[in-house]
Amino acid sequence: MVLNDTLANALSLLSQHEKIGRKEIIIKPYSNMVKKVLKLLNKEGYVGEFEEIEDGKGGALKLHLIGKINKCGVIKPRFMIKFEHMEWTEKRYLPAKDFGIVIISTNKGLMTHDEAAQKKIGGSLIAYCY
Repeated sequence: MVLNDTLANALSLLSQHEKIGRKEIIIKPYSNMVKKVLKLLNKEGYVGEFEEIEDGKGGALKLHLIGKINKCGVIKPRFMIKFEHMEWTEKRYLPAKDFGIVIISTNKGLMTHDEAAQKKIGGSLIAYCY
């Protein structure tokens, strides 16, 4: 089986296992982008801690779920937006104002749409979570 987007696969797995009430999942394969997105989701309080498991076949991530995610996914195509359009982004991908996050890849690294708006920088839309 060939996976074209490891981030989409990881967020889909995360969303499915949250719905059925699992407490931990194994994400395999993973990339640095997946780790950075999970760190951001952990910082925002959507998922618990995760650890890398070395199995001799590329490794895996063991992620602890805390039951706070209603929906999450990637944004494709990865639109570029300016900081003036953060409100449009929030309306488009989130169900209500100040509910959930949109993850943006900027020249300062991955951050939420709120952080990017405060710093007045734009970037590429990566994912959403609420």
